[in-house]
Amino acid sequence: MSETVERCAAALYGLAAGERERLIRSGDALLGQSALWSALCSAAVSREEKEELLASAPELEGCGTLRGFLNLLLREGTLEKFPEILEEVRRLDLGARGGELCVVTCAREPDDAMRADLKKAACRLAGTDQVALRCRVDPELLGGFVLEIGGVTYDYSVKGRLDRLARGLEETPGDGLEDLIQGMRDTIQGFQPGEDRSETGRVREVGDGIATVSGLDRAVYGELVELDTGVRGMVLNLARDNVGVVLLGSEEGVREGTLVRRTGHPADVPVGEKLIGRVVDALGRPIDGMGPIETSETRPIEHEASGVISREPVNVPLQTGILAIDAMVPIGRGQRELIIGDRQTGKTAIAVDAIINQKGKDVVCIYVAIGQKASSVARIRDTLEKCGAMEYSVILSATASDSAPLQYIAPYAGAAMGEYFMSRGRDVLIVYDDLSKHAVAYRTLSLLLKRSPGREAYPGDVFYLHSRLLERACRLTKEYGGGSMTALPIIETQAGDVSAYIPTNVISITDGQIYLETDLFFAGQRPAINVGLSVSRVGGAAQTRAIKKTAGTLRIDLARFRELEVFTQFASDLDPATQKTLDHGRRLLELLKQPLYHPMPVSRQAVVLYAAANGLVDGVPLHAVRDFMDRFIRELETAHGDVMREIDSTGDLSGPAIETIRAALDMFKKQECASWQA
Repeated sequence: MSETVERCAAALYGLAAGERERLIRSGDALLGQSALWSALCSAAVSREEKEELLASAPELEGCGTLRGFLNLLLREGTLEKFPEILEEVRRLDLGARGGELCVVTCAREPDDAMRADLKKAACRLAGTDQVALRCRVDPELLGGFVLEIGGVTYDYSVKGRLDRLARGLEETPGDGLEDLIQGMRDTIQGFQPGEDRSETGRVREVGDGIATVSGLDRAVYGELVELDTGVRGMVLNLARDNVGVVLLGSEEGVREGTLVRRTGHPADVPVGEKLIGRVVDALGRPIDGMGPIETSETRPIEHEASGVISREPVNVPLQTGILAIDAMVPIGRGQRELIIGDRQTGKTAIAVDAIINQKGKDVVCIYVAIGQKASSVARIRDTLEKCGAMEYSVILSATASDSAPLQYIAPYAGAAMGEYFMSRGRDVLIVYDDLSKHAVAYRTLSLLLKRSPGREAYPGDVFYLHSRLLERACRLTKEYGGGSMTALPIIETQAGDVSAYIPTNVISITDGQIYLETDLFFAGQRPAINVGLSVSRVGGAAQTRAIKKTAGTLRIDLARFRELEVFTQFASDLDPATQKTLDHGRRLLELLKQPLYHPMPVSRQAVVLYAAANGLVDGVPLHAVRDFMDRFIRELETAHGDVMREIDSTGDLSGPAIETIRAALDMFKKQECASWQA
């Protein structure tokens, strides 16, 4: 039923105060004259002739309100909606008198005796004598009847019983004939009296993946519902007389009047070890062509975040393998670190590098693609496959071609999968790529659900959209499982505007941000991390001792270099101290450059940072700095592999290790000096 029908019925009901029963009787009598009603709805009859028919109709005698209303509908061209309007008026009248309008569907037209029996049954179920029956005929029921009353459906039809029997047999294990017979016997004997009762509603209107459903009076927010077409939906809007359902699938076949059933449980996704190494959609269904995923456990998509008592401080590092991040913007396990920047500045590359670097560290990685191109997701999967990272990773994809409801639930589904591993003591790294498109999908749903738009047309609860998602990332105490979930949300900015609505929201929720700058990216500084705007509010407490020792002055040195570079870019004559600071800063930037998908272990990072912070590469020509350091580390791993292994295993840089590195670097520098001079 459309809103137009509801408004017209409410207006007619209000105008007909004192003569509602007469109006309903007159309307029924008019509709009962099939020839007259056909003429009124016929396109071959002119409007003047229809007005004359209404003026002379004996069924409307003494009911001027109804005659005037029908003339108004005739002028508006909506006279064919009168049966629906009259049905709604009857429902309003019954509701005002404490009654119920019941819809009964039979396999054949019921006779008077059957109508009387059905009315008695409806009165007993509704608990009132004020019951009006509306009969429909559906031969597909085969026999019996279906009674809908007060948002509850009582299915006593032959078809309904056969469907319940079929569902029971599908759930019965066994492949042999004896198993089938036993399963059928158990199913038939196991029927309960309440199985023919279900809470249902009917679709009033549908479009753009949104169905407005009436009758689900007891539905709750986030509940999963099932439509007769086999599509599932999730309740996302609760109004006084209807609910808004987002369809988690195709809306093909869904139309006005389609039956919708409550399931009584929230929307969920499958979870388990079998998901590792697979690519799934937002509902947990495999889309990688590798067959079904055998898992029986599920978790709700929406889940309350862990409380303060169950959380533990972030003090264990999560190495990304990217030198600039691990040295200056460290991330701890259980932290929420935002990656923010313009389009095509390397945001996804940083997340993929972090996933690749978790190889051999017992960390489950989940990559959630929201609104990305399917080709981009396939390319990321190939990269992870080549690097051996799919062995411990899950890719959850809701691409740009998927509907807005699927893009909306994707990050929550990924969080549910991560919480499964976290509750079992595992460490999880989850990437949301990206939450800007997630906010756009939610804005689309909200506008289609007719919620009031606010700033930039986003609804008022868009902050809560991401806060309840990112709060699920934490580190649990031993009593609650001892696992952790580290979140790397990605936000795309427009022209570097970090003060826009969604970026500021997510910045205020997370524990720091890694800001990627377009100018740095096109200047060749990759990863293009802006040290001044990037910060980690937690990870410093979790930084490894080796990195903390060697990277102590790195951020200050780079800040001093940036400042001097701005003031001296037009100067021709510089004093030696200023020139030395500039040369040192340029070499630091060279060492921070890193190839794509080549994360560094802790030992390599410690050696590079030690050499850079102590000025041990200041004499190396600028163009040769990176090549010099790469070759030195390879020689160090060959000649002093025990030192590198010690740094990796302990996470610390001991005094003897420092002496070994310094002596080896001095010797290697002397060997290379001849080639520089040449």
